[in-house]
Amino acid sequence: MVRVSADSTCDLSPELIARYGLEIAPLYIVRDGESLRDGMEIRPQDIFDYVDKTGKLLKTSAVSVEDYISLFRRLTQDGSEVVHITISAEMSACYQNACLAAQEVPGVFPVDSRNLSTGMGLVVIEAAKRAQAGEDGAAIQKAMNALTLRIEASFVIERLDYLYKGGRCSALAALGANILHLKPCIEVRNGKMGVGRKYRGSYDKVLRQYARDRLHGRDNIERERAFVTYTTCAPETVRAVKEICAEEGRFAELLETRAGCTISNHCGPNTLGVLFIRKG
Repeated sequence: MVRVSADSTCDLSPELIARYGLEIAPLYIVRDGESLRDGMEIRPQDIFDYVDKTGKLLKTSAVSVEDYISLFRRLTQDGSEVVHITISAEMSACYQNACLAAQEVPGVFPVDSRNLSTGMGLVVIEAAKRAQAGEDGAAIQKAMNALTLRIEASFVIERLDYLYKGGRCSALAALGANILHLKPCIEVRNGKMGVGRKYRGSYDKVLRQYARDRLHGRDNIERERAFVTYTTCAPETVRAVKEICAEEGRFAELLETRAGCTISNHCGPNTLGVLFIRKG
């Protein structure tokens, strides 16, 4: 038997976690010197409230080697193997720590998702489906390492102050974007976040255009599943984006999820992404 676990940065809903029998390893959010477990001891709104009150951004911390060892030992104690999917190694020490823990616990197969949020979540679900089909840990690890190259993840960010406070955006770039009312599309490329198209206009209008741009006329998309994932967003805007995704993407399953604390802390409120798998 193979158990599938993942970092909390996969941003999968409690329903999806239960459906696929997943185990989640929480990252940490550091607030005033206290390390709080992502999604367990702190929620995204707590982060937004703190930033609004203090003007300071919280810090994030990887899952420790000790945390991984504890998780892996618990999951393997009945003889099961474990496939664990982490946030991109370019963004966190989680993958390195998971590999160190795997050296201490036999039967563990770490996978660097090369992604974040439900871009990572897509890999987690595919691993879980293979585990349910009876594949062994080594085979799933190999297949997921190949799949990570086909994940297409992007987000549109309304506010640049979170990226600026986190050192991912210069003051000049943030000021220029605010003056011009630009809303950048952040794309994950080779495991790193980079800036794609810069949109101008109201956030609602921008998100509609962004969804069409990601999907219109594409013949290289796997149609089985896609995510619309956001930190905060008006319900009517989310509905409009999902309608565009359904029309343009024709996905068999279109899932809506809220981003967890780690992603929210880096991107801020009013961030939304459309995430899916490209054909091989």
